[in-house]
Amino acid sequence: MTSTDNTAGAAASAPKDPWELPDVSGLVVGVLGGTGDQGRGLAYRLAKAGQKVIIGSRAAERAEAAAAELGLGIEGADNSACARRSDAVIVAVPWDGHAKTLQALRDDLAGKLVIDCVNPLGFDKKGAYALKPDEGSAAEQAAALLPASRVTAAFHHLSAVLLQDESIDEIDTDVMVLGESRADTDLVQALAGRIPGMRGVFAGRLRNAHQVESLVANLISVNRRYKAHAGLRVTDV
Repeated sequence: MTSTDNTAGAAASAPKDPWELPDVSGLVVGVLGGTGDQGRGLAYRLAKAGQKVIIGSRAAERAEAAAAELGLGIEGADNSACARRSDAVIVAVPWDGHAKTLQALRDDLAGKLVIDCVNPLGFDKKGAYALKPDEGSAAEQAAALLPASRVTAAFHHLSAVLLQDESIDEIDTDVMVLGESRADTDLVQALAGRIPGMRGVFAGRLRNAHQVESLVANLISVNRRYKAHAGLRVTDV
């Protein structure tokens, strides 16, 4: 074997740098539930970072009104048009409408990168607590309902208050990203990294989404006790 062959072999076997992420600046990002606090905040931050964003809602006029208020080139559309026109679609709808919304958009979301950030939670006099869907998690429910889509999970632990606060330039937090395809999770990590102060960190396959979604109940308790808008940082990576 020649030295050239040895060099080529070494290059082929070298592990990929986990922080070498794709350029996602050209992706159109749709936000289903973009008129709610979390969806609105994500739409604002991504658009402010230079991403093309479309807000989706059941009523196009509500989405258009929210988009006009936010500015930054954000557009509004009904959920179906938002899904069709977007390359990547963030699902930020309330948990009680999660399944119904995705069932209705199954065809529109075919082939799309779907990023589920829904947290199944219940509330009683003791505070917030995690719910466990029959499929295991909201993300796994999305994957079951959208077999032709590329489902990932991310953006669960972000404060809607901080996301929408225009006086804050950076969001100091990590985003746990889960999915079945490295190519897809790399795209989501890269999208998270477009927002100043934010970093996307791979956190496993969709079967691990339940505990990531559930942790929001703990963060709600943290925030209530300390009057904060807590996020997460993963150390030593």
